[in-house]
Amino acid sequence: MKKLILLSALFLMAFLPGFGQKYAFVDTDYILNNIPEYTDAQALLDDLSVEWQKEIEAKFQEIDKLYREYQVESILLPEDLKKQKENEIIQKEREAKELQKKRFGKDGDLYKKRLELVQPIQEKIFNAIQDMAITRNYAFIFDKASGASLLYADSKFDLSDDLLDEIGTVMQTVRKESRTRQTVQLGASQTGTTPSTGQMAPQPRPTQTSTGTSTSGQKDYMGGSDKGTGTIPPPGEKRK
Repeated sequence: MKKLILLSALFLMAFLPGFGQKYAFVDTDYILNNIPEYTDAQALLDDLSVEWQKEIEAKFQEIDKLYREYQVESILLPEDLKKQKENEIIQKEREAKELQKKRFGKDGDLYKKRLELVQPIQEKIFNAIQDMAITRNYAFIFDKASGASLLYADSKFDLSDDLLDEIGTVMQTVRKESRTRQTVQLGASQTGTTPSTGQMAPQPRPTQTSTGTSTSGQKDYMGGSDKGTGTIPPPGEKRK
């Protein structure tokens, strides 16, 4: 709503006496999709996500195996050995949860890797937008893909290709005749925080994996609710 109000106010100011200003828009979805460095970075992030997902699932498969063995043997085990096996399962489950948090949690490995790969690209785009606004005397340059509601956009004010050409002086971009407008998600960061003014938050493209989904309130194998991260399924159970 705030974005819509701001957008409406800026358009109104543009047509009021004394406020006649040049304005244009860009489509960051289109721009990012036509920068090979960005699509390569997204592919690498997807591969890392799948690799780390398998790593965590393997640990829970091991816990599941231990728990099933414990269920079969517990009746015949003396109390001290029974307690030892319980503690072993609890410790391994705790380690698996800690690894999941390290890989996919807030400020985890995947988030840090995304910042490392994607943020420099976004900074170059933002700097190019600033330079273009100054050199071409634009008062406002909107992002069509940022979530601000554009009720109408005349293509003659679309600077996306001009911006790609500008970025092409500092990094590789797709040639104009080969550019496509496939959708690439961009917006709030994975942690759910809102990007600050003038920034584009790094966002992974949609993948077939379900890494990082929350499953709070699940039960631990040895009893009691999961009061830790709330992000790990019971051993052996696939995340939905």
